[in-house]
Amino acid sequence: MKDLTPDRGTLDPIEIALVDEIRARQLERLKWSLRHAYDNVPMYRQRFDEAGVHPDDLQSLSDLGKFPFTYKSDLRDNYPFGLFAVPREQILRIHASSGTTGKPTVVGYTKRDIDTWADLVARSMRASGTRPGDLVHVAYGYGLFTGGLGAHYGAERLGCTVIPISGGMTERQVNLIQDFRPDTIMVTPSYMLNILEQFHKQGLDPSDCSLSVGIFGAEPWTNAMRSEVEQAFDMHAVDIYGLSEIMGPGVANECVETKDGLHIWEDHFYPEIIDPETGEVLPDGEMGELVFTTLTKEGLPMVRYRTRDLTRLLPGTARSMRRMEKITGRSDDMIILRGVNVFPSQIEEQVMATGGLAPHYQIELFTAGRMDAMRVHVEAMPDAADELSRTASARMLSKRIKDVAGVSTEISVGDPGDVERSQGKARRVVDNRNKE
Repeated sequence: MKDLTPDRGTLDPIEIALVDEIRARQLERLKWSLRHAYDNVPMYRQRFDEAGVHPDDLQSLSDLGKFPFTYKSDLRDNYPFGLFAVPREQILRIHASSGTTGKPTVVGYTKRDIDTWADLVARSMRASGTRPGDLVHVAYGYGLFTGGLGAHYGAERLGCTVIPISGGMTERQVNLIQDFRPDTIMVTPSYMLNILEQFHKQGLDPSDCSLSVGIFGAEPWTNAMRSEVEQAFDMHAVDIYGLSEIMGPGVANECVETKDGLHIWEDHFYPEIIDPETGEVLPDGEMGELVFTTLTKEGLPMVRYRTRDLTRLLPGTARSMRRMEKITGRSDDMIILRGVNVFPSQIEEQVMATGGLAPHYQIELFTAGRMDAMRVHVEAMPDAADELSRTASARMLSKRIKDVAGVSTEISVGDPGDVERSQGKARRVVDNRNKE
């Protein structure tokens, strides 16, 4: 793989500023953001008043813990535009979630918000190893989902040439990678596995293609998957983090020279880690739920938004700003099986580590008698599809999951292609349990 360490002279000065300078900027911007939310969003004024706090009460960063949380349900309860802090006419763009679990969550951006977003995605891409003039293949979905347009505007801001292919049509994706020879691909990690599979189907060696950087986000993924992709394509696989309620992709990003966690762009977002049960703020280094407060957003300020993502905060390395570990899972995605907490990422790690299995899986929850049970659907590799090899792989995977997660699991080893393929975000868990 190429050495893509950036020239420090190309970085934004705040990326490598002294920590005291970063904290001073955060405090100044946090005071503005709380006042902006209180003065312009009725829900925040009511929520602050009920909690007995006022923006003027914030005298230090630690005072933020006095203020109430914001939840995803608050966006649905104020659907569609009730949390906007500027007149709707000043909103330049609207994005929204799919709304598969209820009303969609709607987010709005002013012109300044769009400019900030483009700047931060460009910063994230530069940290990933992408350079001005590079050709960028954007396979995130376009539309109301923030991924495609967020990546697109950031790549253009960095000075790259953009191929806006969006998701799906995997055979065409591979053909264009071969023909256009992009330097960077931006895509969900599960869909990158589909692209890898298509390379093999077409008899192509992925390590011969032009890609040198993959920027993967929108869903949790493991270091085992990173190794799989990096070895296959001989490229760097780097993690980008974001969520639409806070901005979209580009809230945090790994640096290609270290790949040791995602540096949070703390000049625009203030992170906290809390105990997901009690809401207590935890010190840096402890695992818990990630909470964000926006520091510069005009259209949709968010105060202590509970992301449900589980991670911990660590000191900066390649940049001065704090890092967050790769997301291990979500507190609302956690599977509770017979009293044991299980995360899809734990299953993925064991699938990737088991010989004879392809890197595709889906977890099925079902009811067996009066007990909840779990079945993991996987695929045999084409060269290990005989019955003896499948049986050995199933036994090994079952043992690995038992050793790591502490639960017994059925393993179903299917033919290559049997597991549902992602055209964007993967559907990792299917819950068929009796709901009575």
